[in-house]
Amino acid sequence: MIPPQSDQSLLSNCDAVRPILVRIGDKWSVLIVMALRDGPRRFNQIRRDIGSISQRMLTLTLRGMERDGLVSRKVYPTTPPRVEYALTDLGQSLRGPVEALGGWAIAHEPQIVAAQARYDAENG
Repeated sequence: MIPPQSDQSLLSNCDAVRPILVRIGDKWSVLIVMALRDGPRRFNQIRRDIGSISQRMLTLTLRGMERDGLVSRKVYPTTPPRVEYALTDLGQSLRGPVEALGGWAIAHEPQIVAAQARYDAENG
């Protein structure tokens, strides 16, 4: 059981984890975790799997995830060099929460669409 915290302690903890939540909550990071869930992929394979991500955004997101310890980058000494990305153990530990969130979204999508339609009808 998690012990109760004061409001100040809770806010302090929120400030401490904010950068982490920004990274793992980013839509591209979530899609990259799912693209790498079955094993290493090359850059263009990841890009094809995701579909709508630009080369620049994929590069920036992979670098950030590598910096955060979620993704590893391995360069093979071939001509041209072959580079593969894979989830680290830490990145693999993120699969469960990401898959659970995706499952929740799929299960509740009809309710959300209905709520959006009601809101739009009431608020023009």
